[in-house]
Amino acid sequence: MANTSLGVAVIGGGMAGRAHAAGYRMATTLFGTDRPDVRLVAIADANAAVADDTAKRYGYERAEYDWRAIAAADDIDVVSVVVANHLHREMVEGLLAAGKHVLCEKPLAASRADAEAMVEAAAAADTVTAVGYTYRRSPAVEQIRRELAAGTIGDLVHFNGHYWCDYALDPGSPITWRYRGGPGTGALADVGSHLVDLAEFICGPIAEISGARFHTVITERPVPIGTTYGHTRAAVSDEMAPVENEDVATFTATFAGGAAATFSASRVAHGLADGLGFEMFGTSGSAAWELARIAEFQIATELAPVDVPTAGSAPEEHRPGVVSRRAVNGPRRVTIGPEHPYIRGGLPMDAGGVGHGKAELFAYQARAFLDQVAGIDELGPLPGFDVGVHSMRVVEAITESARGGGATVKVV
Repeated sequence: MANTSLGVAVIGGGMAGRAHAAGYRMATTLFGTDRPDVRLVAIADANAAVADDTAKRYGYERAEYDWRAIAAADDIDVVSVVVANHLHREMVEGLLAAGKHVLCEKPLAASRADAEAMVEAAAAADTVTAVGYTYRRSPAVEQIRRELAAGTIGDLVHFNGHYWCDYALDPGSPITWRYRGGPGTGALADVGSHLVDLAEFICGPIAEISGARFHTVITERPVPIGTTYGHTRAAVSDEMAPVENEDVATFTATFAGGAAATFSASRVAHGLADGLGFEMFGTSGSAAWELARIAEFQIATELAPVDVPTAGSAPEEHRPGVVSRRAVNGPRRVTIGPEHPYIRGGLPMDAGGVGHGKAELFAYQARAFLDQVAGIDELGPLPGFDVGVHSMRVVEAITESARGGGATVKVV
């Protein structure tokens, strides 16, 4: 590309916005040095105090208090949109019209109609667009995906996934946009959408949903006094407002390849701040991963048999000197290291056993998006807006199943 540098901005200075802001900052240190320079230009947030704090904290040149200032700025090329879901469409369309490259947080929009309009806007723009499914950039998740594709665990039989959080367990937490919007916009859209995308990233598209159930544990919440962001506590009034969406979502699914899947998502899971994980079982092996042990995964494969003496009638496990593969066959824990995706050149100390955290996933995502904009394909592209629309179709099918008492619904 013609530019020798890329100016970056983040719209939204809350919890996830800070993760994007830190990700771009860290991205400047990752992998090869032959990329365009990155300028950390601006953080925008309607809350001036939040914008000022996030900009100063992560080394951005300035704070803005209206997203339109980002669209109008000549020194900004790349923008992350990290705000409430119902605000995505207006901002993304405005940014694309202004010639910006846009990375939009998931879910892509508050409705399928808005998401499809955003896809049309992206197709008409001469810029790069992507949606932020951050867990695709996990080294362990990517390695498991490769093992399944290579046949290491055989053909997929069953995927079981959960995303259990406790951020909504306190009934004194104030009502925010996360608790409004109707069925399917609660725990399912907030954390379940990450889980569904992770399953499809590893196992292929979901074709059918059945058995969906939604449950709302806390039916009303206090109205806040002033501005809230993220999952932080805030001062509240005596006024109560109804919760419009689900605290818990469970459902089953069938992948296009025929394998079965079971899912649960919760924002009221006591003691689990960020409990994402999955297990998957194939015809000749299994694999598992959990966010709490982000730099590890488990895998089990069939071991090659060894010759066992046939003399004598005692079972082989009782015979002196005889080794049975069944005695050591089972899940083994693999520690992520430089042999795995993203680690070599992706950590200051890229040696085995050093480990990484969730923040690095945002950095790998940011680096991959900047590379896309620069025309560098070393890390592979981020999922496009079309993937965001597909994910919303899956969420719609889950919601339709729940409304129908668990009816079977095709994903279309």
